[in-house]
Amino acid sequence: MSLSLPVDPPGARSLTGVVPHVLAALAGQSSWFAPARSAVVLLVDGLGRSNLTARAGHARFLTQRMTKKDAARTVFPSTTAAALGSLLTGEGPGAHGLVGYRARVPGTDEVVNQLRGYETDGLDPLTWQRSEPIWEREARAGRPVFVVTKAVYVSSGFTRALNRGAEIVSAGSIAERVEMAAELALRHPSALVYAYVPELDMIGHARGWESDEWSAALEQVDAAARDLDASLGSAAGAVLTADHGMVDVPRHRQLLIGDGDPLWDGVRLVGGEPRMVHLYAEDGAVDGVLERWRASESSRSWVLSRDEAIAAGLFGPVHPDVLPRIGDVVVAARAGVAYYDDRDADKKPQNMVGQHGSLTDQERVVPLVRLGAFAPER
Repeated sequence: MSLSLPVDPPGARSLTGVVPHVLAALAGQSSWFAPARSAVVLLVDGLGRSNLTARAGHARFLTQRMTKKDAARTVFPSTTAAALGSLLTGEGPGAHGLVGYRARVPGTDEVVNQLRGYETDGLDPLTWQRSEPIWEREARAGRPVFVVTKAVYVSSGFTRALNRGAEIVSAGSIAERVEMAAELALRHPSALVYAYVPELDMIGHARGWESDEWSAALEQVDAAARDLDASLGSAAGAVLTADHGMVDVPRHRQLLIGDGDPLWDGVRLVGGEPRMVHLYAEDGAVDGVLERWRASESSRSWVLSRDEAIAAGLFGPVHPDVLPRIGDVVVAARAGVAYYDDRDADKKPQNMVGQHGSLTDQERVVPLVRLGAFAPER
């Protein structure tokens, strides 16, 4: 059968190429960015390109700076663990192994959180994320490498999994983090600086990206980007990008699958997230699970077997060790819905408004705004 999956345009830029091209720009060899002495990668969690353009009045600087080609496509699943894993290693989820929000530990009945599981589920940050972080490689070669983030993330396992090798610096507000990133880039020739802004994603999950609170936070991001551009001038380059966009899913669009529902027949474990579900089947039950979910959900979601998803290249090249982390059946929402296992006693996740993880353009297309020495008019 035809899966009718969305196809990336020829020549589409991938999030995995952002940092390699920034490094190439520092050597004067990038086709994406102009040459620069040092550079800042400003990652705004949860800022899709369509989210940004829809709220252009709250981000006048960024939308005026953003040209038609200032876009990239994030990885699948379009979620923070997978996307930051790919941004910071330059490899796809099938290589680094962070194949979604929650994934099965191969050979067990354990489904672990790939953002926080280093603290809660016993994951080893040095081995669960399988690829060498770019920062570690560059620091070993002698490049000054810095990560500017919130204090709460400085010593986290996820930070160690992806940012080891860099000097980690904390700062409070969005403006303070961006100011610190600019200062480090200007002070250290050839430096690579990564600044992380999680506020939009956090507000989006709690209130939705169409909320007033989200728009107010976007105004802070816009002001910080303007100040970064002014601070760097032609002395250093910067690029603002994101890990994924966001889709608001109100309560009436949630699909709550309860105890006794036939969709759970043959399903042993559930992973992923509400818009990109990993279903791990009982032995011998994969075909039945795939058939039932396709019959029920194919009008509003892409329902694929693991083999179909891998053959379609959705996870990029998949290492054999990563293969069993991927669900036997993958369900990626096409319509504005979200799937919840209503058998879970914890109903707090059902309060989440903003969602992401699937293949839609709203979730996968992110901005790639060039600032400072990278700005096209300089």
